[in-house]
Amino acid sequence: MSTQSPVDGALLLCVDMQPVFIRAVAGGDAILGRCRFAVSAARGLGMAVAFTEQVPAKLGGTDPTLLSLVGEPEVHAKDTFSALSAAGPVREALTGRRSVEHLILCGVETPVCVFQTAVDAVQAGLAVTILSDCVGARREADARVCLDSLARAGVHVLPSETVFYSILGGTAHPYFREFTQLVKRHG
Repeated sequence: MSTQSPVDGALLLCVDMQPVFIRAVAGGDAILGRCRFAVSAARGLGMAVAFTEQVPAKLGGTDPTLLSLVGEPEVHAKDTFSALSAAGPVREALTGRRSVEHLILCGVETPVCVFQTAVDAVQAGLAVTILSDCVGARREADARVCLDSLARAGVHVLPSETVFYSILGGTAHPYFREFTQLVKRHG
């Protein structure tokens, strides 16, 4: 019988949630709110959380309300679209120092950085889940095509509440009561 928790080996990666991108995507404020929910839920469950920023020197950093949800946020600057690009330093920082088996993705933009990160994660042998209500794009039709393609490639594309309730498993989980309050606050 395994004593491994569902969050062992899991990493929630919040991709490029920088204000410049949040303003550019359809429903950016709603996506930001859902990402806040996901980060809060992950932290409450004891799951590792990290953030990427696309060329922050030019485009600015991660939305400060997201970073404030994590005591000492792990933030990685990148200049590649995929956070796991073999050409970029983020891959080693994210997977080299910890045993990541399951990458859970939220952020923007679905057809670019989220898509390419998911593809590279699958190629690296990681299980991948995209939180469907926590990702966005400038053109929603493009995002849908990419999410469908990723699902056919074995990526799980699910709403955040589905994922986190699955991790809880039932009402006996010690985080259940706090989680249900978090669900109510984030509607």
